[in-house]
Amino acid sequence: MRIALVTENFLPKLDGVTRTLAMLLEHIQLRGHRALVIGPEGAPRRYAGARIFGARGLPLPFYPELRALLPEPVFERRLSLFRPDVIHVVEPMILGAAGITWGRRLGVPVVSSYHTNLAAYCAYFHLSALIEPTWRYRRYLHNQTARTLCPSSSTRTQLVNRGFAQVGVWPRGVDTQLFTPARRSEAWRRRFCGDEQRTIILYVGRLSHEKNLPALVSAYTAVESETTHLVLVGDGPARADLERALAGHNASFTGYLAGEALAEAYASSDVFAFPSLTETFGQVVLEAMASQLPVVGFDAEGVRDQVRHGETGLLASAGDQRAFTDALSLLIQTPELRQRLGAQALHQAGKRTWESVMDGLLAVYQSVAYATPKQQAA
Repeated sequence: MRIALVTENFLPKLDGVTRTLAMLLEHIQLRGHRALVIGPEGAPRRYAGARIFGARGLPLPFYPELRALLPEPVFERRLSLFRPDVIHVVEPMILGAAGITWGRRLGVPVVSSYHTNLAAYCAYFHLSALIEPTWRYRRYLHNQTARTLCPSSSTRTQLVNRGFAQVGVWPRGVDTQLFTPARRSEAWRRRFCGDEQRTIILYVGRLSHEKNLPALVSAYTAVESETTHLVLVGDGPARADLERALAGHNASFTGYLAGEALAEAYASSDVFAFPSLTETFGQVVLEAMASQLPVVGFDAEGVRDQVRHGETGLLASAGDQRAFTDALSLLIQTPELRQRLGAQALHQAGKRTWESVMDGLLAVYQSVAYATPKQQAA
């Protein structure tokens, strides 16, 4: 097959979406298919054998790491020359909307994928008036495609309730060769907190307001002691505020980590704390579980699909700050509970392989690419 990806977000930016797309391109190459990518300017010219064309864009004022990408006629010509069997528009907004139009003009079926609850983000950026318009616009775009794929069952339920059609689940996997408890390092623990005996609470992700990080700060500072240390991996616009809030506390900021450095951070910690209420999946949760970490989070979309309360972690009711703090405190004070939940988390994560996840997506591509027009509309 010849597969074209039109994405608003790609490397070198590091997040769950870009890492998933990188692995998808690697899998496409492994299976002997060909790929082309139209994404943001600044991406590498090639990745896993795929030619990548960059679109210019303007940074979003409330989310400067993302850009509103500008579609140009040259991209449609590139697609026409590539002759794709299917076009996959990733998180369509502006460039993705053009990708849907290009597919219609070229007579190529289009699949879309939904990764981020942008409507929920509006509330965190004081743009509540845009919540409903954002939902309407996204529904309009996705409903023009043959399939809409999202990462979790809870997100699928939300989309169906919002009027999205032809919604399926494209789940996520984890690289258990990379993310493994075998990478635990006492030297890493000493480097970040000076004492390998401390209980290390880890957060991994973007340091931004939509991640509900004040809930983590509140919980940690309430339970902090001389034997605890908080490590935050990632970067973003909320970092300065977080550094001020945690000044004088046992806390460290590492900036972005990737590959073996990230895997070592997971494996060398004791508890994974993830306060986000706006996830559609939360790839970092699965990576933490594969590293044998029990998870503390909220019973919210995306996270609840992975964490089983009392089995692989502890979930507080969405927005219940006291319950979240109590759950974190319980895991800090009860090493045997951490060990039991962590062992079960490792077992569950081991069932989620990227190979099966990506083969499932290729099967969707094939079903759409080779369906009759009547089947595509069904």
